Amino acid sequence: MRDFNKSRSGFDRVLLAVAATFLTVSTGAVIAQPSASPRDSVSELAIDAAVPRPEPANVPPPTASDIKIETNTDTTASVPDASKATEKTVGATSADVPKVAETPKATDETKPANTATAPAAPEPAAVPAATAVAPAAPAAEPPKDVARDIAKPASTVAAADQPVADKLREMLAGKLPRQFDRKGERAAVEKFYAGRDYAPLWTQGGIATTAAKGVIARLKDAGSEGLDATDYPVPDFTAAATPDAQAEAELKLTASMLDYARQAQSGRMHWSQIDAEIMYPEHPTDPAEVLANVSTAKDASAALASYNPQHDGYKKLKAKLAELRGETEMPAQPIAEGPALKFTKATKKNPNPTVAEDDRVPLLRARLHVANASDTKYDAEVAEAVRKFQSNSSMKATGVLDDATVRAINAPKRDRQIDTILVNLERWRWLPRQLGASSIGNAYVMLNIPDYTLKVMQNGGQVWTTRVVVGKVGKQATPLLTETMKYLTVNPTWNVPPSIIYNEYLPALQQDPTVLDRMGLKLSRKADGSIHVSQPPGDDNALGRIRFNFPNKFLVYQHDTPNKNFFARDERALSHGCMRVQYPDQYASVLLNITMPNERYTPEKVRGMYGKSEIDVKFPTPIPVNITYQTAFVDDAGKLQMRKDIYGRDAQMQAVLKNVKGKDLEQVVARTQPSYARPRADIPQGVAFNGQAQRSEPNFFERLFGGGMTQPQPAAGPRPRRTEVR
Repeated sequence: MRDFNKSRSGFDRVLLAVAATFLTVSTGAVIAQPSASPRDSVSELAIDAAVPRPEPANVPPPTASDIKIETNTDTTASVPDASKATEKTVGATSADVPKVAETPKATDETKPANTATAPAAPEPAAVPAATAVAPAAPAAEPPKDVARDIAKPASTVAAADQPVADKLREMLAGKLPRQFDRKGERAAVEKFYAGRDYAPLWTQGGIATTAAKGVIARLKDAGSEGLDATDYPVPDFTAAATPDAQAEAELKLTASMLDYARQAQSGRMHWSQIDAEIMYPEHPTDPAEVLANVSTAKDASAALASYNPQHDGYKKLKAKLAELRGETEMPAQPIAEGPALKFTKATKKNPNPTVAEDDRVPLLRARLHVANASDTKYDAEVAEAVRKFQSNSSMKATGVLDDATVRAINAPKRDRQIDTILVNLERWRWLPRQLGASSIGNAYVMLNIPDYTLKVMQNGGQVWTTRVVVGKVGKQATPLLTETMKYLTVNPTWNVPPSIIYNEYLPALQQDPTVLDRMGLKLSRKADGSIHVSQPPGDDNALGRIRFNFPNKFLVYQHDTPNKNFFARDERALSHGCMRVQYPDQYASVLLNITMPNERYTPEKVRGMYGKSEIDVKFPTPIPVNITYQTAFVDDAGKLQMRKDIYGRDAQMQAVLKNVKGKDLEQVVARTQPSYARPRADIPQGVAFNGQAQRSEPNFFERLFGGGMTQPQPAAGPRPRRTEVR
């Protein structure tokens, strides 16, 4: 049976709490009134009548369910809060409510009276406590439009620039001008202008800023960097009279600035458009970084110019371009066409050949800077000068003065040289901005194919140089690339590339089954049926005594050679693509002293490692290798040097730059990767295999570059050992 008396006593406590709350709130409302004497003057009554009073909310009296009773809690603890709420709502007038968007000052009139101890009796018409906490407060909230204005931060744009900013906001919110046709640039431009509240960057009050003038001057002078100024149109801010025109001019200059920075850093064309045998690391610009850099720089023009290469070779070539363009046009007397002139060397049968004479020879001597300018004889010296001119002009070097050679000599020299310099400046943009390894004095290797030279650079200067042999013209051309040399191999085994095996050696076996044996090559068949040909270490090894390894997708490297006589030739495009070094022992000692200076390597110490076992010497710090194609460069004496375009790269690039306009120049051309798969081939009868390759042997790429891999074991004789030097 339920105990109704206990329930009754609990209900009584609830009623007592409600009554206490009602009494306290009513008392607080009375206390909130001023303690002064009643206002009975006419003026005071008039003021009170004019002040609007809030209407009491039509809320039913509280019930027991409206009051939350907590166990072991004093129910009067919340009474002061209810009293304060009543003071703020019931006792408030319009004078007590602060105005929107104004901060009331703390004065004696606005401070609440200290009425905590003031006794007063409750008024009969006091509003119940429940009414005080009812939703009467929202009536004091400002209108929605006023609240929105309060939340919106004040604009930082100058009043004179606000119309242009509004137009920029409108243009960027819609479809951007066609100049921004790259997704990354569109996003960067939108974020950049939004971050500055769409204030224009290039103008203030419709007048071009110093930054704008500097950037415009840089764009107009793009030709000095080997670029084309017409690719970067600039606006005329003085002609932009309306906010629409000013906003369009603003974005036009921004677009041209981004185009300039991108092409100055990476080039007007992508290297993949020229040949599949080119592979350089990408280094594109970040449009957001360009915008931030140029907009905050003290010198906007210099900041934009910094995206051009800063290499010493580039700067020297750029200076020569300015020098050639600044030359005064000098009218030159053309050499007349006529019968071909040829010099014939003396022979046993004809020890005194007749030397051709021609009235054109003195002018020819003057034009080609040959001594005895008045001599009319077409002798050996003149013929050699003609041959060199033909070689540097990508003509067949015969030494014969024919009509084609005469026309080439009569052509404006400046234009031809300028075109060559322009494509070489473009190739500088393809190279990495950091050519060397910073931890070892910015050391790197630079090999220039048309000059047939290799240079080791460190601390901004040349450390060592040598002659090289490069790949033949055509499919065996040496590729252009940047990689890192990680180690060198002394006494290397030559693992013949598949192209040589299937294009040269197997057809040779059909004609002579003993040819490989006579060359000292070992023939084996892999488990998959493909053919492997190798040559053990030795003096007659095709790689010589040292191989310099910088693994790359083209499978080329630098190495010694037993054919030293090739280095005496002027034109040395004779290899299958790899680069043969004239003095490999000196080259090795230079590289090892850069990476391991405490080891004190000398050429004699390197030669002391020659033997029958492969030795890998690893570099603690890899050295970057840059293979370039510079047909125009400035030598250490400051003289412009021109080289023959042996691979036709200059002609290809000039055709692209002259015949194709627009941003398609920068498109990457997708090309298939080189295939290293070797088909199964039939070996002619009578050809013996020297060994059977195992399934666990390293792949071709690993065998080609070595690097601590096990070499295939020959059928007879001791197996070459491999030593690894770290």
